[in-house]
Amino acid sequence: MSEPLPIYRVPAKNTAIDSDNKIHDDAVAAQYGFRGGLVPGVIVYAYMTAPLVARFGVAWLSHGSMQVKFHQPFYEGETVVVRGEVEDDSESLQVILKAEREDGSVCATAMATLEDDAKWLGAARLVDFPECLLPDFAARPEALRENFQAGALLGTLAAKFDAKEAAANYLPSIQEPLPMYYGAQAVAHPGYLLGLANEIFVRNFKLQPWIHVGSDLINHRVVRDGETLTVRGRLRDVFERQGHEMVSMDLLLVANEKRIVQQVRHTAIYRIRVKQT
Repeated sequence: MSEPLPIYRVPAKNTAIDSDNKIHDDAVAAQYGFRGGLVPGVIVYAYMTAPLVARFGVAWLSHGSMQVKFHQPFYEGETVVVRGEVEDDSESLQVILKAEREDGSVCATAMATLEDDAKWLGAARLVDFPECLLPDFAARPEALRENFQAGALLGTLAAKFDAKEAAANYLPSIQEPLPMYYGAQAVAHPGYLLGLANEIFVRNFKLQPWIHVGSDLINHRVVRDGETLTVRGRLRDVFERQGHEMVSMDLLLVANEKRIVQQVRHTAIYRIRVKQT
C-alpha cells in the first residue's frame, strides 16, 4: 500500500558561492560544462528531507535512514520539486523520494526507511572510529589517488551545535519551514549534520573543484542545542567512474564523546573529468 507525501516546492539557493570549492562558482563550473555554479548536494538533501520530516518528525531523525544520489545539478533560482511516496509493507516502511525541476527532469533520488533497524553500513562502534588530529590546514595533503589509502583514519572534526545561530543563518538559507528546528526544543537539521561530512573532507585534504554525488546514512539520535559533535572517519575506497576520480568515506557523528548520532557513507568526485572540446 502506498501513500503520496505532500509535494514540497522550494527555490534552489546556491549557498556556497563564496566557498573554497569553486564548482559553486559560475565561471569555474562552466569550464566543466555546467550552466552555472552547482547548488550543493547537501542543500538538495536538506530540501528532500522536508516532506519526510513533516510526515514522520523526530521518529525519522532519531531512527531512520536514507540513501540519496545526485544525478544532475540544480542551479540558483530553479524550483526544486520534491515528491515522496510512502510504501508500507509488513517488514518496513520505505519512502521513495525524487527532487525534480519544474519540467520533470529528475536531479536527485533517494530511498528512506523508518524503524527498520538498518545495518547496511555495518555496526556503529566507537572503537572503530578513534579520534585523530586534523592536519594543519595549510599542510593538508593534496587530493590525489596516492594520498587516499583505504582504511586510513581521517582527522577528527569538532563542532558545537548552536540552535540560535542555526535559526539566524542556516535555516533561512535553506528556507526551512518546519517549526521543530526552531525554539527552545530545537533539533539539529539533517542538512546541517550532513554538511559536516563535507567539512571533514575539506579539512583533511586540499581539494580542487569537487562534487558531492551521494550519501548513505543511518540516524541514531537527534542533536540538541549546545551538544558538541565530533565527526570521525576512515577512507573507504578510491575509484574511477566515467572519467571522474572518486572517493568514498565512512563517517561516524558522535555527540558529547559517547552518543552515536549518525553513520554516513559519503561519496564525492575529487577530480572532475575534463570537458571535451
